[in-house]
Amino acid sequence: QIQIVQSGGGLVHPGGSLSLSCAAPEITFRVSAYGWYRQAPGKQRELVATITEIRSQYYGDAVKGRFTISFSGEKTNNHTVYLQMNSLKPEDTAVYYCFIRRLWGDDYWGQGIQVTVSS
Repeated sequence: QIQIVQSGGGLVHPGGSLSLSCAAPEITFRVSAYGWYRQAPGKQRELVATITEIRSQYYGDAVKGRFTISFSGEKTNNHTVYLQMNSLKPEDTAVYYCFIRRLWGDDYWGQGIQVTVSS
């Protein structure tokens, strides 16, 4: 069982910033991509951002220009993926889930972390 631990969520005012991270120190296979989804109450799961092993990035329209995805530690098998969130809006409130995608294999998921944007 591969453990992926998320951290960094919480409550922030509109216009503020928050940084999420997702650590997976036990992964020894090759990773093809990392990413973040989110799910707000009563809404479908939404793809927030992805980044490939060659650092090609994709962002959902709702977060483009405000969020930045990155990763580190891939050469030491101490994989960590980050999501820097700026100019946060109330509609960004959701549970955020990270995933790590194995090359030619499965996705491995974090436990989810709550982000609340409210005044």
